[in-house]
Amino acid sequence: MKTKISIYLFASFLICSTVQAQGITAFTNVTVLPMDEDRVLPGQTVVVEGDRIRSVGADIEIPNGARRIDGTGKYLMPGLGEMHGHIPRPDEPAQYTEDVLFLYVSNGITTVRGMLGAQGQLALRERANRSELMAPNLYLAGPSFNGNSVSSPEQAAAMARSQAAEGWDLLKVHPGLTKAEFDAMARVAAEEGIRFAGHVPAEVGLMHALNMDQETFDHVDGYVEYLGSEDRPEEEMLAEAIALTKEKGAWVVPTMALWEVLHGTIDLEDLRAYDELKYMPRRVVDYWFRAVEERQRNPGYDRVAALELIRTRMRVLRALYESGVRILLGTDAPQFFSVPGFSLHRELERMVDAGMSNYAILDSGTRAVGEYFAGKDTFGTVSEGSRADLLLVEGNPLEDLEYLKDLSGVMVRGNWLSREDIQARLDRIEESNRPSN
Repeated sequence: MKTKISIYLFASFLICSTVQAQGITAFTNVTVLPMDEDRVLPGQTVVVEGDRIRSVGADIEIPNGARRIDGTGKYLMPGLGEMHGHIPRPDEPAQYTEDVLFLYVSNGITTVRGMLGAQGQLALRERANRSELMAPNLYLAGPSFNGNSVSSPEQAAAMARSQAAEGWDLLKVHPGLTKAEFDAMARVAAEEGIRFAGHVPAEVGLMHALNMDQETFDHVDGYVEYLGSEDRPEEEMLAEAIALTKEKGAWVVPTMALWEVLHGTIDLEDLRAYDELKYMPRRVVDYWFRAVEERQRNPGYDRVAALELIRTRMRVLRALYESGVRILLGTDAPQFFSVPGFSLHRELERMVDAGMSNYAILDSGTRAVGEYFAGKDTFGTVSEGSRADLLLVEGNPLEDLEYLKDLSGVMVRGNWLSREDIQARLDRIEESNRPSN
């Protein structure tokens, strides 16, 4: 017991002292992936002051007293975004919430768009974004619009106005809304200047949601359903959906890896081998296993149909990418076997399988995320004036995305965590989740 307490106190002191120590930091002799285009800039110095990148160049004067981080042989790139993430509810244990936020950061995720709000979370958003705890930058959707929370168009409109006034960053759409309720929400969102995103209710349908200016379509929701809605060739219908998606400027957040788990196409033994499960509470992991096992053992479960659905989703993602639809990186963590931060690497594999280039995949989690949030802040590229969310990587991820697993350190809002800092906190989280003897 004394060992657990000692590890916890040491890690807590380490993280708290790191959060408070911004100052000036200089990354020297580093190769930069600016992510403004597919290129690298060798031999650069990047100076960070407070939470901003102050200067980038090959001949930069380093201020006296600056902390120097040697980047020789390493690569500096923008932090990554989790564009369909979740934040624990305020009624969850505070330590679990802090652990989840740290797990994102430990894997280089410096921005999270939380996609299911709960009353009280806005205070956590402000604490995180002021660096009062080690956490990604948070942008949060309000409580969900769904068939249980909304019972009339008038209620949908009132709920949208209320969430806009409260200061949520967007409205979250779940299944169950009627078309009239969806439209009432969408009209108020346009009036109040608040975006809305998420699922596509069955009565609404993909094309109508696009025409009502839904901004992101998470889990590729609505596309597969649209392809099966008429007796016409898949290629023809997909081309129509893609054309309207591009016309309306909508984004897609695929979450491909999670959908394989949800539809039972990954064997339980393979899921048990996920090493990152050790960072989640046992009660959570046990629930995940029970739910997946029940689904796979259900007499009505059709594995052949599930595999065909996954193949169709991959065809859709490939077509979206090849047609130039804007894609955002997201994994829906923490969800079934989607451990915050670590789930990123499984999602990257699926995006590669869909034919996306390494640059396009990195773009979906860096520059594109900054573009999506344009007007709220400047980030997503290594450039002067951008928020100092940075990853120092041992190799070039443009050549091999596996290098994203080999971080020398992470900077979020100008706060630096070395590899050793990160591992110390991960060890503490693992220890706290280990069953007691």
